[in-house]
Amino acid sequence: MFFEQIINGLTLGSTYSLIALGYTMVYGILELINFAHSEIYMIGAFIGLTMVSVYKLPFFVALLISMIGSCILGIIIEKAAYKPLRKANRIAPLISAIGVSIFLQNAVLMIAGPQARAFPSGLNITTLNIGGFRISTLQLLILFVSIILMVGLHFLIQKTKLGQAMRATAQDKEAAQLMGIKIDHVITFTFAIGSALGGAAGVLVGVYFDSVDPMMGFFPGLKGFVAAVLGGIGSIPGAMLGGLILGLVEMVGAVYMSRYKDAIAFAVLIFILLLKPTGLLGRSVQEKV
Repeated sequence: MFFEQIINGLTLGSTYSLIALGYTMVYGILELINFAHSEIYMIGAFIGLTMVSVYKLPFFVALLISMIGSCILGIIIEKAAYKPLRKANRIAPLISAIGVSIFLQNAVLMIAGPQARAFPSGLNITTLNIGGFRISTLQLLILFVSIILMVGLHFLIQKTKLGQAMRATAQDKEAAQLMGIKIDHVITFTFAIGSALGGAAGVLVGVYFDSVDPMMGFFPGLKGFVAAVLGGIGSIPGAMLGGLILGLVEMVGAVYMSRYKDAIAFAVLIFILLLKPTGLLGRSVQEKV
């Protein structure tokens, strides 16, 4: 039972990590919390559901289309809601982010209705018995896809010129611009990649719980943000680690105190931040004057 909860925690935590990456990437570049990210996650789930249930596409094709659709949505949001406010005081883009979140949530409510919908993935899901504990092929699939996406992001950030431009922009935007880096393109790409990961997480969670609804983004989005803060906001490895830890704490807590599993997760966040305010892998940065 305990080891099964560990697997459940890693499965859920890997989706939190994908959501957290979207938050932490945007914050690392713009020092902005994209509160519309949870709705991108939700819309990604609906895109995947539509591709599978209406157009009868295979699951992996639907996942890819969902990521592309979420990527395009992220670019549109950045261009329409954040770019015009880039030089405004910090409260303006924050309010804009909240407004975009509310708009997207209500738009989907109006189009799809408030009812939850099952996610017919079409996958042949079986349960394996390994060493005395059970694990489903769906859990293995979610872990595999999540790991592939996170490893791919790590390779992109560390081994490509675009990733180098992203790291330079996160470190010092003015210096990066003087070196010929097109800051606007880097910011747009960051939103695009973060949104694609959020859309993938929405599809994976929709399949895992066999349910998609317009309000599904709130708690996973909040927990993805918590995971980003727990790991160290702005740190990509921190977001990955924070999501896995949050998922494990939530699932193990559910074994002993199921009614308070969310409270336990937030209590762990508070405890870690009291010991290390920058998060597990975050670094303190001196503000330039």
